[in-house]
Amino acid sequence: MAPSSKPLRGIRVLSLALNLPGPAALMRLHALGARCVKLEPPAGDPMQAYQQGAYADLHAGIRVRRADLKTDAGRKALHRELARADVLLTSFRPSALQRLGLGWTALHRQYPALCLVSIVGAPGPLAEIPGHDLTYMAEQDLISGLALPPTLFADMGGALLALEAVFSALMQRQKRGMGSRQEVALSDAVAWLALPRHWGLTTPKGAVGGAHAGYRVYACKDGRVAVAALEPHFAQALGEAAGVQTSNMLAPATRKALEAWFASQTRRTLDALAQRLDLPLHTLPKG
Repeated sequence: MAPSSKPLRGIRVLSLALNLPGPAALMRLHALGARCVKLEPPAGDPMQAYQQGAYADLHAGIRVRRADLKTDAGRKALHRELARADVLLTSFRPSALQRLGLGWTALHRQYPALCLVSIVGAPGPLAEIPGHDLTYMAEQDLISGLALPPTLFADMGGALLALEAVFSALMQRQKRGMGSRQEVALSDAVAWLALPRHWGLTTPKGAVGGAHAGYRVYACKDGRVAVAALEPHFAQALGEAAGVQTSNMLAPATRKALEAWFASQTRRTLDALAQRLDLPLHTLPKG
């Protein structure tokens, strides 16, 4: 990012958060100009063991140190960093933070200007219940059949909410002169991402769930095509190219006509058509 787009330049962030949500948030904080330090346990971050490439990407530009917070030496290292940090980012359960002496009351008393952003699984007392991305997705009815989701929505969504929480805490500190505690729940992140589903937009009868003939994935001769001709002018252009009447894009007959037409087209032909007519479609190999 260009220097002019780094609003967190001069802000120091200390992270104790492991796995994906915390490091993903730290990655974005670093990109926005924050000076980021991460303290890992002696065994390191579990992600380093199961996905080294992801770990390397997430920690590029981050100063990573090892510290055993159960020892005097580790706690001294922690408090040296806390004394100069603006934000502490954690992903422990509240009870674990208390055992480490990092409960909010004690932390705020010792470092009144420090902001704490706690990433938890679920809000409030539910934060003590174990969970992961997959279970929070299941709670929001976002799992189809036995297939795993194509990405980690709770973790990545939670990372963005953590970024939002950092900005909120820093703005409050600027107004009030003291730090605050912000809690970010991964279950809340999924609930936010699931709103289109709950509104009915992405259910099978919803406009962007398959009911609208211009917003679907169709088979073509040598692959598939993701079509997003939702607006009337896109639908009209698609209909004219396909020779299909598109005045009622919710009619099953319209969908069947487009399905037959796409089945007769190759990916190359469709890619050229999209470019020529400025259509929002993207071809894919056979799935």
